[in-house]
Amino acid sequence: MSKYAFDTLKVRAGYNPSDHRNAVSVPIYQTTAYELGDSYRADRLFAFEEDDPIYTRLSNPTVDVLEQRITALHPGAAASIALASGMAAVTYALLNAAGKGGRILTTARLYGGTVDSFEQIFDEYGIGVDIVENPDDISEFELKFTDDTKAVFLETLTNPFGTIPDLERIAYIAHQKGATLIVDNTVATPYLMNPFSHEADVVVYSATKALSGHGNVIAGIVVESGRFDYGAGRHPQFTKPLWFLRDSENRKRHILEIFPDAPFTGRIRAVHLNYLGAALGPFDAYLVLIGLETLSERVDKQVKNARLVRAFLEKNEHVAWLRHPEGDGSAYGALREKYFPKGVGSLVSFGFKGTEEQRRTFLASTEVFSYQANIGDARSLIINPAQTTHVELTERQCELVGLSPDTVRLSVGLEDPNDLIKDLKGAFAKAFE
Repeated sequence: MSKYAFDTLKVRAGYNPSDHRNAVSVPIYQTTAYELGDSYRADRLFAFEEDDPIYTRLSNPTVDVLEQRITALHPGAAASIALASGMAAVTYALLNAAGKGGRILTTARLYGGTVDSFEQIFDEYGIGVDIVENPDDISEFELKFTDDTKAVFLETLTNPFGTIPDLERIAYIAHQKGATLIVDNTVATPYLMNPFSHEADVVVYSATKALSGHGNVIAGIVVESGRFDYGAGRHPQFTKPLWFLRDSENRKRHILEIFPDAPFTGRIRAVHLNYLGAALGPFDAYLVLIGLETLSERVDKQVKNARLVRAFLEKNEHVAWLRHPEGDGSAYGALREKYFPKGVGSLVSFGFKGTEEQRRTFLASTEVFSYQANIGDARSLIINPAQTTHVELTERQCELVGLSPDTVRLSVGLEDPNDLIKDLKGAFAKAFE
């Protein structure tokens, strides 16, 4: 369906009703396993000569539609794999790229749980992580590369402050060194930016957020371009012959032989999903598919609402500072125009000018904004990230990010913008009465 535009693909890509008893809506294939037919067909399936589903941990028709639809929404993508959470997507992608003893080059401008996983998970697996302290200085990426650096990992639009990395320049450095560029595009979604148009190799999502958009599912996605050469020598895990990939004559084969067009997601499916098991259930995949159908409409309104809320906050006497890529004094104007011509998402963060108790009163006084740890929801959300979503960050990491205790993050939803502004006005009034 590559000839169709984004809004057609988000509703129809990856699904042919005639393949599913003419069901108009994608059916939920709530089954554990699939009939193999006979031992001859089973031999072909287990030798990767046929690709029909065997077991829902690895493949399911409902999940397959989601994967194909996500791939279609990223022109230049080769394949996708859906997983049980955004953290599973991040973890599997980085484990897959690093291999044994590799290193990841990244920044502290990431979700707090991702940052903490570097020490709690990756360090225990012998994978090193190097932090670029000032990601706005592109030269620092090159300086921090080592012989063992396998991948660079970034958020395309960072949470909570909406900083924007120069993907194409960073991709050039990574590719010159033989490393992959993996980006988390959760905040932006493919509607606002397709990272494959800017030289990214792998894209990860927490589909829990704006992709599904209704706060009713936990899911993750990994997408790959299929363009990166994993056989060039820096990623030997892709060319290592494996017994479980043997052919019908018991000849061991490697990942690039089995998945030549999509080796990155192919290896995640064959190794990490197979043995670590963070499988997305078919009903959860169905919920993400339903959310995708309104992705552009939702994000468009959230972008507009966020602009109106930002304009209100810019003039509010109780706001010490404001962080938004479209805000007054933003350092990311040129990068915003280059990478995000349709807008920069729904996040608006600001410094609350008042005491801690006044800030707590403010957070407790909103009636439309919900106090919860999520983003990209149809509902407008409010949180104090330094004490919640990014609580794992050390003092040094907070300093690198610019995250201070007075930070308040808004994820602006679909409500009437006048009601959102009235809600914030009322909460400020209660905090300072």
